[in-house]
Amino acid sequence: MDTHSSIIIYNVTVYSENQTLKNGYIKLTNKKITEIGETHQYVRQPKDHVIELSPSYKVIPGAIDVHIHGVNNADAMDGTAEALKTMARTLPKEGTTSFLATTMTQSNEAVEKALRNAGTYIEQQTDADAEVVGIHLEGPFISPKRAGAQPPTHIQDPNVALFQEWQKAAGGHIKLVTLAPEQPNGLALTSYLKETNVVASIGHSDSTYDQVGEAIEAGASHITHLYNGMRGLHHREPGVLGAAYLRDELFVELITDGIHCRPEMVKLAYDQISSERMILITDSLRAKWLKNGTYDLGGQPVHVNDTTATLADGTLAGSILKMNDAIKNTMNFTNCSLEDIVKMTAENPAKQLNLFDTKGSIKIGKDADIVVLNENLDVEMTFCRGTLSFKKED
Repeated sequence: MDTHSSIIIYNVTVYSENQTLKNGYIKLTNKKITEIGETHQYVRQPKDHVIELSPSYKVIPGAIDVHIHGVNNADAMDGTAEALKTMARTLPKEGTTSFLATTMTQSNEAVEKALRNAGTYIEQQTDADAEVVGIHLEGPFISPKRAGAQPPTHIQDPNVALFQEWQKAAGGHIKLVTLAPEQPNGLALTSYLKETNVVASIGHSDSTYDQVGEAIEAGASHITHLYNGMRGLHHREPGVLGAAYLRDELFVELITDGIHCRPEMVKLAYDQISSERMILITDSLRAKWLKNGTYDLGGQPVHVNDTTATLADGTLAGSILKMNDAIKNTMNFTNCSLEDIVKMTAENPAKQLNLFDTKGSIKIGKDADIVVLNENLDVEMTFCRGTLSFKKED
């Protein structure tokens, strides 16, 4: 197709930033959204490439997955450009157009290698794939009591100097850090992250409710995978979970595979937190989009069986959840609307990562990161910065 031509997705329901257009169209030109309107307003230009569908098809902004380790036999900890390229090429299949390459607790050398690789990749990536918009450093600054599937041998206390070294190695691209603020120097690192515009997320943490309050004062604004790897709710100690429910300063991640937390607990969280603060994530592993079998996670064997990934002792080890399944599950579990889904998959993560001026909603002038869903909410097409990155086969 002529590089100067525009793509028009015509006669669809468009979920734009401020309204939903039932008989709408959207125009993509030079990587950007250049027109949004009702079908009768569209004026065809000679070089327009029109994709005509029907209003049962829905156009939403591409998902931004702020917590994803791997997919399709690739993992951010592989420390190779090929691994990140595989992730970026695969994720549009499930409606994800941007993501944070997520590390895990490993040796300092392994973490630094992954960070250097991701930083270099971010600066050299192309427009045809999902965009790595930064790095999520998950661990090693976490609580040994709440390690989950993070290898305990490599857990260490929060360390501002080490983080500074790692941020330099990453070319400044670490955007979010999961840490346990109750650990020694935890509040100091939280404050430093806030000062340097990095999101401080409370996760794999045994913090009490009051300790979470101190962390919020220091600059924490995010909760890593609600329910998992945290002090739970007790009527005399609300813990991290209680703070996630009650503190409006916090954006809250949730894995809605129905395994990491029961559907009823997803609904409880949604009813309490609402789409204003919730962010859907996959926390997926290299085994996503692969067959059942045994795969590696940080040097540990992970057994994958249909819907669940576990370590040898049965500990949940990330997910194989696809983002479009997270969308369907969340709607089924909570009865929320697709407008709510757009907030939880696109708008909220874009705002949290300070990307909302270019991503996170369908608005003229923003990046043409859009997803076309059919009447069953399956992904029909995904455009990454105006390039058709995925099209469902008939």
